[in-house]
Amino acid sequence: MLQLLDKTINILDIKYIRGPNMWCWVEIIEALVDIGDLEDYPSDKIPGFYERLVNKLPTLVEHRCSYDEHGGFLRRVEEGTWPVHIMEHLTLELQGLAGFNGGFGRARDGHATGIYKLMVETPHEEVTKQAIYYARDLLLALIQNREYDVQANVDHLKEMMEDLCLGPSTGCIVKAAHEKQIPHIRLNKGNLVQLGYGAQQKRIWTAETNQTSAIAESISRDKDLTKSLLASVGVPIPYGELVDSPEHAWTVAQEIGLPVVVKPQDGNHGRGVFTNLQTADEIYAAFEIARHEGSGVLVEKFILGDEHRLLVVGDRLVAAAKGEECKVRGDGQHNILELIELQINSDPRRGSTEDAPLNKVRIDSIAELELKSQGYTSTSIPNKDIEVLIQRNGNVAFDVTDLVHPSIAKKVVLAAKVVGLDIAGVDLVAKDISKPLEEQGAAIVEVNAGPGLLMHINPAKGKPQPVGEAIIHHLFPLENSSRIPLIGVCGSKGATVVAEICAYFLKLSNFYVALSNQRGLSFNQRWVDKNGSTEWELGRRTLLNPLVEAAVIEATAKGILMQGVPYDFCSVGIITEIDKTIFYPEQAITEEHQLFSIYRTQVDTVIPHGVAVINADEPMASEMARISESEVIFYGIDASTPLLSDFSLQGGRSIITQQQQMILRHGNEQVYVFNLDDSEYLKQDEQSSRVSYMMAAVGAAWALGLSFQTIETGIETFFSEELIA
Repeated sequence: MLQLLDKTINILDIKYIRGPNMWCWVEIIEALVDIGDLEDYPSDKIPGFYERLVNKLPTLVEHRCSYDEHGGFLRRVEEGTWPVHIMEHLTLELQGLAGFNGGFGRARDGHATGIYKLMVETPHEEVTKQAIYYARDLLLALIQNREYDVQANVDHLKEMMEDLCLGPSTGCIVKAAHEKQIPHIRLNKGNLVQLGYGAQQKRIWTAETNQTSAIAESISRDKDLTKSLLASVGVPIPYGELVDSPEHAWTVAQEIGLPVVVKPQDGNHGRGVFTNLQTADEIYAAFEIARHEGSGVLVEKFILGDEHRLLVVGDRLVAAAKGEECKVRGDGQHNILELIELQINSDPRRGSTEDAPLNKVRIDSIAELELKSQGYTSTSIPNKDIEVLIQRNGNVAFDVTDLVHPSIAKKVVLAAKVVGLDIAGVDLVAKDISKPLEEQGAAIVEVNAGPGLLMHINPAKGKPQPVGEAIIHHLFPLENSSRIPLIGVCGSKGATVVAEICAYFLKLSNFYVALSNQRGLSFNQRWVDKNGSTEWELGRRTLLNPLVEAAVIEATAKGILMQGVPYDFCSVGIITEIDKTIFYPEQAITEEHQLFSIYRTQVDTVIPHGVAVINADEPMASEMARISESEVIFYGIDASTPLLSDFSLQGGRSIITQQQQMILRHGNEQVYVFNLDDSEYLKQDEQSSRVSYMMAAVGAAWALGLSFQTIETGIETFFSEELIA
């Protein structure tokens, strides 16, 4: 073991690849790792390593690895594998223990002995960077038989994820979008997210959407106004009045009948809400606190029953949760503060993180008043078996969706509509949610904008409800309504020009078009950024613009290597040419098969019902077509190539040229013929390169269903003096 004590593992470089790439579709961190002399020490050559690894992280048995079986990775370790492969699995496991379930990871040889590439799926750039360093440190500790605090690493990663990643409510919506192949773009460090691209986009901020009216949100904050609107349509509400002083509050309380509720006129999250108040002293104290939580104070009739939160999305009720009172039972030994910790906060469902279904109970002003009404303080020691009420509300996390009476469902939907909210959290108090409100003297007490979803996606008891799916269906009721026509273009030659021709065709078809290529970024044929941003940033900006109805994005091999492509899927992916003499040794790309893996990204990102347009004169074309999960259109100058001939016999679509004509074929049938004599751009094209570029763009236009008349006009009129053939 002594010869291993001085060994190190150096992380030479780390980069964040933010879109689909040569490795996978998901966001990854790619690290370049130097293991030095450890190249000579695979895991089976290190005494006791396997046992220490299993003892430290027994959950690694779930990693299937290349054997694709339970315990597959540990089998590899036992047989002998190299440090970076182990780092890959340690990174994934540390992230998994911290709450991220992403499972993609790879370890590959680098450009020299002892140098490796490590690729790991990431929930956030900073989280995975830290996880890789932790994995390195843990691996060295295991190799050198040193103690290492894994739990401290996991706890820190959890904290990072809570601070940096999307919250659980937003996350469940984004997950539902992903499952429906609806793209998303995070717009800030918080929970503002764009769903969909360009003109088809919608925005969410937790459970608020761009369809959430500012007027409706303002109404929902004004509890008195909300109640008056609900009463006007016959929705049961508790009687109450706005008050301007403690004395006024007591007077109103006596008029409407004790007990009462005192709360802010426009508060939220239950702050400053006092229930079941019986005396003048209680009401005076509640008033003083409530008035600091809002612009006014309401006194309402107390409704006997349990607190409920019902979630309305669009025209329907999608989830309901019930609250339970928090009580402690005296033992004659511990005071109330101690009993809270022993009997309530010890519940594993309670926590301070966003993913905990129940909050820790604390003694605040509301709890103090509740205790006082029972004759206690927080340091009182209740007699044995005496129950003490701590909280009446704030614990709404018990699913009752299947119990809601149909008439209640209709009333809460009506309540949301009256306020004007597309997504609303409707609070009501009822003894039995399975019976009509009127039968039990129940009432709706609030209608809230931007409701939290955690109680529905992770209830303390009962089954989770598909609230994310409901919100996505509300925003995108029609299939594929989140996407715009998007053409991706990739190739070592001609891709920049092909992208511009495609954009021109789309413009002629009356689309508002965004173009991102090596010359810069343009909106509707107006350049707005020429070489001032990275390839990724330019492409991403085409998708953020809400005016954009169609987009064309060029991706270079280096751009794919460094950051990936800036979209998840495109409608059409074009492969022009691949120069097999251009390598990227600084990125450990030195072989032809690696180039293929880079360029195939453009084909891999074509949506299943889309089209890959591939240059049949490119030697790698047939292999590109073989891996495509979408339809393929081949184009080629030489119509007699075996590839095009065989493809036509198979009934595929292709584009060829003969005698100054461009011919569109479906199988062996001619679909349309374009005369090229009138094209200014194609004149003096001695090497036929411009014809090839035009064919690629025509293939994309054909794939998108543009009219042949529009394409013909585009062929005849496209020309730019700035373009270099």
